Amino acid sequence: MKWTNLGHTIRRYSKNANSFHVGIVGAGPAGFYCAQQLLKIIPGCRIDIYEKLPVPFGLVRYGVAPDHQEVKNVINTFSKTASNPNVRFIGNVTLGQHISLNQLKCSYNAVVLAYGAEEDRKLNIPGEHLSNVVSATKFIGWYNGLPTNKSFHVNLDIEDAIIIGQGNVALDVARILLTPIDNLRKTDITEYSLEALSKSKVKRVTIIGRRGPLQVAFTIKEFREMLKLPQVSTDFFEHQMDGIDKIINDLPRPRKRLIQLMYDASREVTSKTKKKIFSLLFLRTPLSILGMDSVEGVELAENILEGEKAKITNEKSLLKCDLLFRSIGYRSVQVDPDVPFDTQSSTVPQNIGVYSVGWLSSGPVGVIISTMSHAFEVAALIGKHFDEGLLNEKKPGYDDISKVLKDKGVITVGWNGWAEIDKTEIERGVKLHKPREKIVDIDEMIQLGGRI
Repeated sequence: MKWTNLGHTIRRYSKNANSFHVGIVGAGPAGFYCAQQLLKIIPGCRIDIYEKLPVPFGLVRYGVAPDHQEVKNVINTFSKTASNPNVRFIGNVTLGQHISLNQLKCSYNAVVLAYGAEEDRKLNIPGEHLSNVVSATKFIGWYNGLPTNKSFHVNLDIEDAIIIGQGNVALDVARILLTPIDNLRKTDITEYSLEALSKSKVKRVTIIGRRGPLQVAFTIKEFREMLKLPQVSTDFFEHQMDGIDKIINDLPRPRKRLIQLMYDASREVTSKTKKKIFSLLFLRTPLSILGMDSVEGVELAENILEGEKAKITNEKSLLKCDLLFRSIGYRSVQVDPDVPFDTQSSTVPQNIGVYSVGWLSSGPVGVIISTMSHAFEVAALIGKHFDEGLLNEKKPGYDDISKVLKDKGVITVGWNGWAEIDKTEIERGVKLHKPREKIVDIDEMIQLGGRI
């Protein structure tokens, strides 16, 4: 039942809404934004948010760069949602292991899958198995304290690093490698990665893309940060930006602003006094990674553009490096055999009763704002199905799932448990003069905040 006021649809509290149970799998931005909007669209609905880690916030906690603390302020909004009496956080529960999708469907009127896209895409070229050919995803998880990446190893006792990919993730990796260590000490970067980075000998980082400068995937904010790094000069390979000035004025904003900034940077004389170099190389596709045991270089094919697509030519070149990151995107996986997974796009389409939000729905594109917009749209779709009476079968909600978890001896972490973990991390951070020192051991998290 609903009524309209000033063009906004508002749903009344009703006995249907009070017994309307939503189970969300994934406590990252997509899951929280969907919950936030559902509370507005269907007042009185009850929402349970499941997370495989004992702690919430997903990519905001483990994906956002430590020197981007302002982006993490969105956690305050998520915390407000989680504090709603009709919202329950259930950490340390894995879909496909502790609970199944069918169990969730039997317990909830609507199930929202929001577990993201955490598997990185491979280059699938010879030499990818060599030592010091590493995943940008795992590197980011390592310095951000993701428990599964705490034992990740990278040899930074080298000078030349290459990153395959030209998105914001690639720039995050480059920036962390080139930022003065004293600047990083003020962030929530993990202490073990700080120690490793303090011994780093990396002097040059080159990001390589298949297409041209007009097609780069990074944004102006991230590129401007690279230009402002202390003691780091920005270098474009020869002739990479030739002719760009003639077409800049025809570009739409904000692309025009980014390309103008890149062009201006390419015309600046590289300072001989700066100790480190950030380089950009366009129109190259890696063919093979060279080396015996560890990476020593990469063989590249030169590309030409046909429209927006890169086509490999017969021209080849070699580029020396001692460390190579792949940063060419992510993909979602089917964590439960009953998840309606599209293997071609690695996404989950919307179905009545089972929905998807975030990268699991759209693919790994966009930023937090686009994730929010999409999550709001899916919440509206659930509200529509609720209004149409398609989701009104009586369901038990968490009552049944809690019995399943108890029978399996699963120790869960609720919102109060997270508060204990949060408090401990902040206290440890104060001693180190940083925002927090993340706990990276799951057993320790459970000891602080877990309960059966």
